[in-house]
This record gives sequence, structure tokens and C-alpha cells, in this order.
Amino acid sequence: MKNKSQIRAMVLTGLLMAIVVIFCTTPIGSIPVGPLVITLNVIPVGIAAVALGPVGGLIIGTFFGILSFLQCFGIGVPSAMGAVLLEINPFFAFVQRVIPRALDGLIAGFIFRGVAKIANSWISCFVTGFCTALLNTVLFMGALVLLFGNTDYIQELMAGKNVIVFIITFVGVNALVEMCTASIFTGAVGSALVAAKLISIPEKKHKSQEITE
Repeated sequence: MKNKSQIRAMVLTGLLMAIVVIFCTTPIGSIPVGPLVITLNVIPVGIAAVALGPVGGLIIGTFFGILSFLQCFGIGVPSAMGAVLLEINPFFAFVQRVIPRALDGLIAGFIFRGVAKIANSWISCFVTGFCTALLNTVLFMGALVLLFGNTDYIQELMAGKNVIVFIITFVGVNALVEMCTASIFTGAVGSALVAAKLISIPEKKHKSQEITE
């Protein structure tokens, strides 16, 4: 059984990586809106967090981040903002593209484990998808302001706004679309995997167990 579970996890990891590659290298996964892009790559990260746990979420999130960094070089779907940040500071550009995505997958995995103990599989998967997209936006934009906030490029984009207002106005529509799509698809796919018994979820605590503890 253990070998079957490991093989299943490896196959699912490979499949999710393939989806990330398709999303990052074709227009399918990227919808340009101004200097930003509405990305569907948070969906496989969310599914990985559900199906493979924090470690799986970390792996797929990191993989997404690396491909996102390569887009700064024009590999796959080019990123206009990424190209500018790459010119300003290549190392910071790498950190800003990779670390937030890696942390996103890791944290989302823990969120799923926590919610699954108190809610059913659909709600757990739905909440995880929502949080994956939300965290992707918050961590990505937070790293952008932290690492590049003092540059002329970002100062011009901020136009005197404080950090919170800037993030909300800059990614408002993008973030809402990403959160909606990630919630729906992660909820649907995750629930289907649970129903098919291809993945297991943490058991909910019963009241009697909570009293005993």
C-alpha cells in the first residue's frame, strides 16, 4: 500500500508539473492585464497542497516560481514587469518570483490539513484554493514592495499611494479572478480525488475526542 501511495504521489506530482509547464509556456495559463498577468498556475499549486500536503505544495509552488522567473528572460510567456525587475536586480528578481510561490504552496498545504479536520472535503478544498490564490497575491506583491519598493519603477507605479492601497488597486481585479478560479477548480478537482479515494484527508475530530484531549 505504501509503495502504491508513493507511486501515486509521484505520478500526480509529474502531472501537476506538466500542467504548470503548459500554463507557463503557452497563453492558456496567462491572461495579460496591463503590467500584470492573471495566472492560472495557482490552481495546480492548490491541488498539490490538497493532494500532496505541504511538501507537495512546496515542490509545485517552487517549480511554478522557477518557471515564472524564466519568463523574465522571455522564456515561455514573457513578463514585461519581470524583464524590468531583472534589469534592476537579477538576484532580487529571482527571490521575488520564486520564494513567494514556494511559501504559498507550503502554507496552503498546512491550511488544507487544518481545515480538513473541521470541515468536509469540498469546503476544505475550496478554502485551500481560495487561500492559495490570496497568498500568491499577498506574498508576491509583498516581496515586490519589499525588494523593489525604493526603485523608480515601483515608485512610479505606486504614485504616492501607501503599500496596502497600492496592492489593492494594482491587483484588485486580477486577484479576484484568480481567487474565484482557484477556489472552484481546486474545490472540484480535490473533491473528485477524495471521492475516488486517490487521496486521503485528515480525519475530523469528534466532540468526544476533543473532550478527552
